[in-house]
Amino acid sequence: MKNLSKSLLILIYILIMCNGVAFAQKKTDTAKFLQSRAYGSIVYLSYARHIEWMPDGEHYLQVNINDETGKPEVAVYSAKDESKTVLIPSRQLVVNKENEEYFFDQKPVMDIIFSDDQEKVLFFTNTKKVWRYHTRGDYWVLNRKSSELYQLGKGLPESSLMFAKFSPDASKVAYVSKNNIYVEDLATKTYKAITTDGNDTIVNGTFDWVYEEEFDCRDGFRWSGDGQYIAYWQSNTSGTGWFDIINNVDSIYPTVQHFPYPKAGTTNSAVKIGYVRADGGTTTWLPIPGDERNNYLPRMEFIPGTNKLFIQQMDRPQHTNKVWTATIGQQDLKTIFEDSDSAWVETNDNVKWLKGNKFFTWMSERDGWRHLYRVSADGKQMSCITKGDFDVIRLVGMNEKSGDIYFIASPDNATQRYLYRAKLFGNGMCELVSDANQKGQHSYNMSPTCTWAVHTFSNAHTVPQIDMQSFPSGKSVRTLVDNSKAQKEFDEIGVSAKEFVKVKSGDLMLDAWMIKPFNFYASKKSPVIIDVYGEPANSTVQDVWSGSTWHQYLASLGYIVVSIDNRGAAAPRGREWRKCIYGEVGTFASEDQANGILDLAKQYPFIDTERIGITGWSGGGSQTLNCMFRYPKVFKTGIAVAFVADQRLYDTIYQERYMNTPQNNPEGYAKGSPISYVDGLEGNLFLIHGTGDDNVHYQNCEMLVNKLIEEGKMFYQVSYPMRSHSISEGEGTTRHLRKTMENFWLKFLPAGGR
Repeated sequence: MKNLSKSLLILIYILIMCNGVAFAQKKTDTAKFLQSRAYGSIVYLSYARHIEWMPDGEHYLQVNINDETGKPEVAVYSAKDESKTVLIPSRQLVVNKENEEYFFDQKPVMDIIFSDDQEKVLFFTNTKKVWRYHTRGDYWVLNRKSSELYQLGKGLPESSLMFAKFSPDASKVAYVSKNNIYVEDLATKTYKAITTDGNDTIVNGTFDWVYEEEFDCRDGFRWSGDGQYIAYWQSNTSGTGWFDIINNVDSIYPTVQHFPYPKAGTTNSAVKIGYVRADGGTTTWLPIPGDERNNYLPRMEFIPGTNKLFIQQMDRPQHTNKVWTATIGQQDLKTIFEDSDSAWVETNDNVKWLKGNKFFTWMSERDGWRHLYRVSADGKQMSCITKGDFDVIRLVGMNEKSGDIYFIASPDNATQRYLYRAKLFGNGMCELVSDANQKGQHSYNMSPTCTWAVHTFSNAHTVPQIDMQSFPSGKSVRTLVDNSKAQKEFDEIGVSAKEFVKVKSGDLMLDAWMIKPFNFYASKKSPVIIDVYGEPANSTVQDVWSGSTWHQYLASLGYIVVSIDNRGAAAPRGREWRKCIYGEVGTFASEDQANGILDLAKQYPFIDTERIGITGWSGGGSQTLNCMFRYPKVFKTGIAVAFVADQRLYDTIYQERYMNTPQNNPEGYAKGSPISYVDGLEGNLFLIHGTGDDNVHYQNCEMLVNKLIEEGKMFYQVSYPMRSHSISEGEGTTRHLRKTMENFWLKFLPAGGR
């Protein structure tokens, strides 16, 4: 009996050892796999082609290659059954008949725009970047009846046309070129400049850098309802500070990129709105009260089918958003509505008109949560469309006929996203539409009539699943992309799970996630790398598919990877959560990051508090610096990328929204800027910045370096010549950047359990 027991024990031991060897082998294979894809996607996914919905809400547009001819064509598909109708056959897409050159052959078409009657089509091609987006290019117009295809603006510089759009009757097209607005008559093929004062400082029909970056303003003109007038923005950048980026790498002598960039507390462009006849004439400027350089005009639209303008005006501190209306040719300018906040208000992109323009929708945080409201056209009546202790995250669609409005919210878990429905003229109650059993994030590309939607679901461990759903039921009618192969591959790789946890900063509970190292032993202490953002513009702790290999690769090296959403992060946790940081950007964030990681270490003793590193990009780079300088006993090693060192160096609209001006809040600017705390540095610091960054200027890096030298602080630095804020341009850049970061971690924050 004793011999039998001994033999059994030996067998069990052998099995355990074999399993251990197999597990170790598995982890080794996983680590090798991650190393091969360290700087890319962990698995390769299939995605549904972008669906552009047609106005009827039942069909969507796609560009195909004809199976028989091998040539491009534009077709519409039924959302119901995928039946196909060719809208624009290949023969109508021939640009050069002699050479049989087709659209889509040489120059990608970035956009296809139909006239209201769908008889004419605009093609946007040969595009060039303006700042971050491809908004300049060439436009071609197709008459589907005659099959005539020709280029607009012949004689104007190549790739100079912007924002071309049909007049309501499709007889004309308006566009911007070289800061002036043109109108082209499609019958005569002649064009005329309806503004002529555009130059390097006077900008008509588009915007300067700061309006584009912070207000998402690019297209700067609108057709009136009757097609007789064009309303437009004009920006006068004279008097604004201009910034220079020096290019030392593309020629033997440097060249300079020179552009207006108003830094916090300095002079803004003067922006105004006016209107002019579509056939030319004198512009009538709207006499909107307030200094043009100390107020903002971020939104302007014609009320549907009318000649009445609906304009949003914000004061410079962005405490108020005032709505003005004005009718073309009438002296009826008046303010009808105002939203305000002691911290800041946002521009409102959720204005939808109801019941023949008798009401409009509005998003506001006036009750402490972000909700949708219904406002009468005169602004005197305001009623809740949604209500409750939760935030509306974004509007998805509205069906006035059924009285339904669809929006994204997540009342119970700030890391997730679900579709809800409410009545436009109801009692404010909301109904969950997404499948509650699918825990994670849901997004929807909904048709204009809200009868169909392309639905995407994912979470941290589930690759995107895409299907077509029918509404109002929200039932799936067919799978568009299931990515089952990618899911199987991901499951087989055997990466460490992203675990969602809670941490405390004082009495405040914060959301966080953690990825444990591959060779993890709870009995050993492992180092931590915190990936931080921390600014009001975004959040990092979201239960959604990432796809990036980087965090898992760091885990394979022997690091615990962590991210924490501090106070002020753009999470759906109410107004107080987001706006308590007003005037204090940078201070609460670093405090929460320090308290959060120490609390996590209390919960999980395997965290080595002597090996805590932190890294972040842009605002995250700023938070990295603040953490390293203000809490040197907590954060021992840091990598700050493309960071703001001094908040006075960033632009007016963003920085003043959260901090007011440096003149009005000098203590806040000093308190929140990392450069004020350089003397606190004790650990290992690595600075990375692109010299061609037009967003967060390389100046930030140089000023910080100068201060570090002044204080006798040692650090490491890599500058990427003429790389932008993303540090992605040029062959090998991303690989070099990530490898550089990896080497620094391994050298100064030793990996593995102890």
